[in-house]
Amino acid sequence: MSDIDPLADLGVRPTPEGPTLRVFSSSARRLQLVIDDAPHDRVVEMTRDEHDVWSATDGALTAGRRYWLRVDGADGDDAAGGAEQPALLDPWARGLGRTGRGGHVATVVDESFDWGGVEKPRTPLDRVVVYEAHVRGLTRLAPFVPDDLRGTYAGLAADTTIAYLKGLGVTAVQLLPVHQHVDEQRLVAQGIENYWGYNTLSYFAPHAAYASRDAQLAGASAVVREFKGMVRLLHEAGIEVWLDVVYNHTAEEGEDGGPVTSLRGLDSASYYRHDDEGRPVDVTGCGNSIDTSHPASHRLVMDSLRYWATEMQIDGFRFDLAATLGRDAGHVFDPDHPLLHDIVSDQALAGVKMVAEPWDVGAGGWQTGSFPAGWIEWNDGFRDRARDFWLTDVAAARTHGAPPTGVGSFASKLSGSSTQFAHERGPLAGLDFVTAHDGFTLLDLVSHDAKHNLSNGEQNRDGTDDNRSFNHGVEGHSDNPWISDARRRSMRNLLATLFVSSGVPMLTAGDERGRTQRGNNNGYCTDSELTWVDWATQPWQQDLHDDVATLTRIRRENPALRPTRFGVEGACTLSANDITWADATGDEMRPDEWEDPRVRTLQYVARSTPEHEAPNTVLVLVHGAETTAAVTLARPDGVSRWHALWSSDDSAELSSLEPGGEVLVSGPTVAIFRAEP
Repeated sequence: MSDIDPLADLGVRPTPEGPTLRVFSSSARRLQLVIDDAPHDRVVEMTRDEHDVWSATDGALTAGRRYWLRVDGADGDDAAGGAEQPALLDPWARGLGRTGRGGHVATVVDESFDWGGVEKPRTPLDRVVVYEAHVRGLTRLAPFVPDDLRGTYAGLAADTTIAYLKGLGVTAVQLLPVHQHVDEQRLVAQGIENYWGYNTLSYFAPHAAYASRDAQLAGASAVVREFKGMVRLLHEAGIEVWLDVVYNHTAEEGEDGGPVTSLRGLDSASYYRHDDEGRPVDVTGCGNSIDTSHPASHRLVMDSLRYWATEMQIDGFRFDLAATLGRDAGHVFDPDHPLLHDIVSDQALAGVKMVAEPWDVGAGGWQTGSFPAGWIEWNDGFRDRARDFWLTDVAAARTHGAPPTGVGSFASKLSGSSTQFAHERGPLAGLDFVTAHDGFTLLDLVSHDAKHNLSNGEQNRDGTDDNRSFNHGVEGHSDNPWISDARRRSMRNLLATLFVSSGVPMLTAGDERGRTQRGNNNGYCTDSELTWVDWATQPWQQDLHDDVATLTRIRRENPALRPTRFGVEGACTLSANDITWADATGDEMRPDEWEDPRVRTLQYVARSTPEHEAPNTVLVLVHGAETTAAVTLARPDGVSRWHALWSSDDSAELSSLEPGGEVLVSGPTVAIFRAEP
């Protein structure tokens, strides 16, 4: 989209004539700008151009000034008389303040900030380790953060927090929504709140409640400065900041009684999806799906991304229910949708990582693997198969004597999900994860067979039932040492699978220390110790943390674990892997073994094809059964010894072995070796 776009420069912008507000509305008959100019409000009539852009210029639109909009819509009520019209937010407002009635009002912000020459880390994608975290939940209980900064942007940027992230091997912090959000009316009526924040009020203003008290009291400009200060300090440490963004719906909820705060009051027919009869089309489950086929909504998303990527220096975005963004005017997903292409080709967004949650709840909503080049996608297939292999398959073997499937699909995920993502996109098109904010924590995944969500107030109906979890014999907490040991080994196996697989790994905050939500797999409405990271540390939790730090280091030091391209059989592809698969005997896997459920031992030999780093060969040994097995290590050409790097069997004493040497593995195990020439 070019600078001559008629929808350019929406919101408050400086002009030669003075500060000017520009707003799009095709349905309004009259639009007024109201400026808080105590003791009286200043009302300015806005003028409309041929592109349905309304504008008003007023010298009072300076930093700290509050303003709002009043509209006379096509239904005829006069904004200057009769019933008072609602005070509407400028959709492009970069700051919000609170009103005496508990609502919000747009505020002009002072955007000046000294970045001190700090630039974005621009971490190569193959070296990225993502840490999904909640701003409040990460440090709310952190004893190493000053009391007044816990649960804030400043607390996340505290020296001690950054040191923790660096020590863990994190290169990017992906924050749950930080756009200003509010609680759904249903939750307010129940006396609970939206903790996750997927109910956006403004796509430009940072959520004020995550700022320190001093910043909140100082106003919207101070909140913006604290957010920028957080980004600058994380960048100084080499850590990128990614945001989870919710451009698929807003906090205005459904048209049957939802609040009217901005887009709906200005021009519902343009901003939201409707069918030919004017009825809402809901593909998000929230009642008001954004219509990205309309130029105004398209522009809103692009301007928001540009603002956060440039003015706020954000490094990446994860798009909630991204399939909605790619639906055309007929509400059908189109991988060639102009918005999907603009997001990854816009010059102002060059180098910014773009991650899709590649589904929504509408017809044809599951679109994993369908996004165009330049996009990274949450790889739910990896999540499901990793959980199956280490948890439900093992549970089935206990009950039925054998798991239901073989190792073939697990091997596919381990090597980059080439059956899911187009060859030209490569393995880094997939963002791999075992857990996320939505669902069980890692500890709960190995401790519960079913969800326990009664505290959410929905009679345990909310949250998925497809958890692919395994409680290892007892539901919930257990003091049985055999069960505890089995659970911890399963966690190590899942984590190891995440970090040795080709793709971009994402760890959920607290999983590295065994955080629990006591079986609640939908903690969206709980802002308490249940969902905050617990920093009390038992010895086993420190061990788990150390395992994660070791695994991220092994990944960083071994390029064979992070190829950027898919290889082609019989050809040399730079930055791809030359892969050999072996069974427990060390011989190449036979075709019949891939789908044989009795075959639970696999050796993955990945040899890098050097382009930017030294040659590297890694052997990952996988044994997915609760049995002891003798494994003869693979014997590829050019390897004189296998040097043991790590094992999920914490009782094993692995050492360097020659190819063809025998290793005894007990129970479900991952072991990692590096080749010595």
